[in-house]
Amino acid sequence: MTNLTLALDAMGGDHGPHITVPASLQALRLSSFLRIILVGNEAEITPYLSHAEHSVRSRIEILHTTQVVSMSDRPVHALRNRKQSSMRLAIELVRDGKADACLSAGNTGALMAISKILLKTLPGIDRPALVSCLPAVNETPVYLLDLGANVSCCSETLFQFAVMGSVLCEAVDKNPSPKVALLNVGIEEIKGNDQVQQAGQLLQQSPQLNYVGFIEGNDLFSGKVDVIVCDGFVGNITLKTSEGIARLLVDQLKKGLKQGFFVRLMAKFLTPRINSVLNQMNPDHYNGASLIGLRGIVVKSHGSADESAYLQAINLAVTEAQRRLPQMIEERLESILLDINS
Repeated sequence: MTNLTLALDAMGGDHGPHITVPASLQALRLSSFLRIILVGNEAEITPYLSHAEHSVRSRIEILHTTQVVSMSDRPVHALRNRKQSSMRLAIELVRDGKADACLSAGNTGALMAISKILLKTLPGIDRPALVSCLPAVNETPVYLLDLGANVSCCSETLFQFAVMGSVLCEAVDKNPSPKVALLNVGIEEIKGNDQVQQAGQLLQQSPQLNYVGFIEGNDLFSGKVDVIVCDGFVGNITLKTSEGIARLLVDQLKKGLKQGFFVRLMAKFLTPRINSVLNQMNPDHYNGASLIGLRGIVVKSHGSADESAYLQAINLAVTEAQRRLPQMIEERLESILLDINS
């Protein structure tokens, strides 16, 4: 397999090197073709590498910097005053062709702003969007975007998100006609704010997209559609509410399996199936959102991710680099946009 390099903002997120470095070591042990550039404070990173075996340590490079984008930094402030930050330097490595993808658990707004300035958007796209997969009852992935990169969107931006989501689903899942829906307060055509209403009208006029109308929150995991589009304010709340409910259900199920001798006995025999269900429900299994619409690959991890969840985000970045996702999206996007504008 072709060697691949990942630039990692080692200082991003709530835990910094305490999580990012051990997760990187795990990823390197699992993938012999992978190389990682850890961007951050060398003095804080190095202690977590002291026990790494040579075959792993030899594939790690440290790009030292002491500057960090904080979670409270406004995007404009980060752009102007954090030019040596671990986040920015990681993105620059992708821009300069020294890394195939980058990953950060840091400030979402800053990550979007810096990525857009340094990497630029694909032709026909005004703003990148955060997208991730949700589990569905029919076991097919459901793509939800935007997850927080753009808290306010006009109808044209929502339309572009729909195009990108459709192209992503088509390219990655080999789905020739992904069903696209707008997340709304009702499925009736009269429901929703002006932006959602106007975006629906734009999508109805796009023959290359399989737009099926509005969808409500209770159908997020139904598998009725392949792509669900909303602005980042709605998407972020939707995602984090879903994750909170999933954690509640997992916790309650675990507690329930410990109550009563008969239940514990049955649980012992059903452990493999129970663990499979718990893994499917665990939101950490789905950690990692792609910032699509850029000319390079940028993946965002939850700031609160633990080592296991962060490893999932690393795996996502690696997978997207292997697929050359921006190139796949750009090729298909050009055809759709030309047809729409003709």
